[in-house]
Amino acid sequence: MTTITISRQYGSRGDEIIDRVCQMLGYHPFGKAEIVQAAFEAGLSALEAVDYTEDDYKVKSFLDRLFRRHTTIAQMHVWKENAAGVRSVENIDIDEENALALVQKAVRAAYQSGNMVIVGRGGQVILKGLANTLHVRIEADMEDRIHFVKNQLKQSRGTEPMGTTENVALRREAQDLISSRDAASAGYIRQFYGYDWAEPTLYDLIIDTSQVGVDMAVKSIIERAHAPQLV
Repeated sequence: MTTITISRQYGSRGDEIIDRVCQMLGYHPFGKAEIVQAAFEAGLSALEAVDYTEDDYKVKSFLDRLFRRHTTIAQMHVWKENAAGVRSVENIDIDEENALALVQKAVRAAYQSGNMVIVGRGGQVILKGLANTLHVRIEADMEDRIHFVKNQLKQSRGTEPMGTTENVALRREAQDLISSRDAASAGYIRQFYGYDWAEPTLYDLIIDTSQVGVDMAVKSIIERAHAPQLV
């Protein structure tokens, strides 16, 4: 079965598309469980595993990247057992390179198992050129994305109808959120894989939801996943 990787601009309704594709194909979304399994197979009895995603990445300056490559970003809790059989938990510092290697291992394992939708995490680069893969990018016009994110913010807060000033502030907040999330995704791919996040050659299918809508986007992905050249 085809393994699907999906990269999406923030606010492009990519998450809705991903949920529907998984449901209709009977696929599983790649998640933290796969990271934990990869850690376990690497010999780490992990209570928690680092899922180092594009969403978590912070855009860094050149000096940050040069001098802080091995800065601890998280800790992994690991069971240790001494000669007397006494077990204890040890904290292991995880830096960017450790976390990235763990995610890459999990992505490759997901590819081997198939029936998986891998969202972000550099899947389009890690699995580039491999058989039985479909690499998808989901985009939308900026105005549509701002409108969508504004509505999400409104719904999450349950606010009363807003006046002009409140709407202007909410629009700015939505726009800033889109910019920061897109910058994080682009920075992650550029920093760790040396690619432009929007590079067309990384994708088999680029979908603009402003042009085709969610229903057609889902249909297009499912049709390509079943295409003979991918099987």
